[in-house]
Amino acid sequence: MGGPRVAVIGAGISGLTMSKMLADYGLEFATFESSDRVGGNWAFGNPNGHSSAYKSLHIDTSKHQLSFKDFPMPEEYPDFPHHTQIKDYLDAYADAFDIRRHIEFENGVVHARRSPEGGWDLDTQRTGTRHFDVLLVANGHHWDPRFAVKPGEFTGLTMHSHAYIDPRSPHDLTGKRILIIGLGNSAADIAVELSSRTLDNEVVISTRSSAYIVPKYYGGTPADKYYRTSPHIPVAWQRKVLQTMQPMMGRPTDMGLPAPNHKFFEAHPTQSVELPLRMGSGDLRAKGDIERFDGQTVHFVDGTSEDFDVVVHATGYNITFPFFDEDLISAPENEIRLYKRVFKPGMDDIAFVGFAQATPTLFPFVECQTRMVAAWLVGRYAPPAEAEMERVIDEDQQKYTAHMVQRPRHTQQLDYFLYEHDLRVKEIPAGLARAGTR
Repeated sequence: MGGPRVAVIGAGISGLTMSKMLADYGLEFATFESSDRVGGNWAFGNPNGHSSAYKSLHIDTSKHQLSFKDFPMPEEYPDFPHHTQIKDYLDAYADAFDIRRHIEFENGVVHARRSPEGGWDLDTQRTGTRHFDVLLVANGHHWDPRFAVKPGEFTGLTMHSHAYIDPRSPHDLTGKRILIIGLGNSAADIAVELSSRTLDNEVVISTRSSAYIVPKYYGGTPADKYYRTSPHIPVAWQRKVLQTMQPMMGRPTDMGLPAPNHKFFEAHPTQSVELPLRMGSGDLRAKGDIERFDGQTVHFVDGTSEDFDVVVHATGYNITFPFFDEDLISAPENEIRLYKRVFKPGMDDIAFVGFAQATPTLFPFVECQTRMVAAWLVGRYAPPAEAEMERVIDEDQQKYTAHMVQRPRHTQQLDYFLYEHDLRVKEIPAGLARAGTR
């Protein structure tokens, strides 16, 4: 083997895919995983606490959009696989490409710091301090729960959707008055499950921005099979077409939801077949934003108030790097400036993989990123000068997120099809040319 000695942090989707690509290129590397298994977020009950999967969870993106290009999902899988099938798929991926021999399980990185001699010194759980030339960060961004901050104090049970398993674990959520904060996919799934009449709950959803609900099927086919953004037509025009067609899917207000404070595709839509049915059946109600808590009473901005036993925060996650000193690398309000969502300007021995909210899915997005990272490591790609990187970061933010509601949830929003075309057609060839002149 030749080239730099590389460390990968994490063996979830991003770390597994990165490890496979490094092995393909014949690079020397070690992958550090704090858990005893691969899969990260998709390893239900993951001992490291990094899985947000609940027992009934099915993937929101169909298998047709989800599969890795070099490892299709099994034909026998349903259109929207259960989390156990996603975990089996990732296990099969790791075995098919012999990745496990590179992974050091239960040996996570506790602290990562720049070495005075160059490269990185990593303090690990089991094997002391290890030195590497290059660090690849793939620890995920759906594991550090983000709670809604509201005035006052709620004295009932407070929990985050990250901790939710089912109606009886980790808490008995039957016969309760339950408020769910948020209207993303997890909020919708949990609200549907807890509002079943068999559980004797009274369930209310509180939403600040509301959301457009999109179906999982259209014309008997997974709806996301129709979704593909073209890089050859102005994206604003494509959004306008989708916004014009949106009423065909049903207006949120007709479903009993508050009117959204944004247009379609200016915030992440929510995929749910059952939520409109629950709303229309009277099993579930929706309210606007919360003004304040007062004991077990919740006051809403519309001037009404209700009493609740439980508040579930389905309010997303923080992007967190617990192994870095905060003044070295952090992501306040989920903002981290990365060139092409990979390279940090001014640091030429580190890259990040998987840090985006990619539409329609993360799997092929990460696969796309890893090709560029591996080419960089073997000298067949070079990023531009630091000033140009900063300029392009601003340009890409304008391209991908300027039209979105400006919340921490959308700082990492990205369209996979536009991103993949940019890397394949423009950025990687340009990086090859830059590498040839250095």
